Amino acid sequence: MKTFALFMGLLLSNFASAQVDVEERDDNFITENNKNILKIDIKEPLLQVAVKNCNDFKTASFEGGIPAYKETLRKYMYDYLNTEFYVLNGDFTFTLTIDQNGKVTNIEGTPKVSNSQVFFDDMKYVVRRIKKGWIPATCNGQPVTSQVKIKMNLSSIATDV
Repeated sequence: MKTFALFMGLLLSNFASAQVDVEERDDNFITENNKNILKIDIKEPLLQVAVKNCNDFKTASFEGGIPAYKETLRKYMYDYLNTEFYVLNGDFTFTLTIDQNGKVTNIEGTPKVSNSQVFFDDMKYVVRRIKKGWIPATCNGQPVTSQVKIKMNLSSIATDV
């Protein structure tokens, strides 16, 4: 009888301690210890689409110049992209539509690959976070809507920390 009571006591204590381990387990272990290192290479020059039937087209420009925009975009991408949810490898092109007031009104990303929509949505957020404005393109001295194409190469390396 004493052996049976001892056996039951050990059995119950194992179940009790096992329950505590499950409750105290850290479910963030994988996300905290696995990191994606993202390398961003933004190509220069940024390409602009000219307006048809325009004799005197001047491209849109960024306050501080294109190198300032590239550096700001790269910094914001590192700060705001949620690279824990996707791995980025390859060439991507983003087309920004800049209206007559110098505001970015539309952002489109290509190529469309599986699960790329989450990345494209994050990039829309990143571009809208940049507070400095664009100086709109002009056609014959009048501000016009234009498009700026940004080409970049992204490569991710997954590591265990």
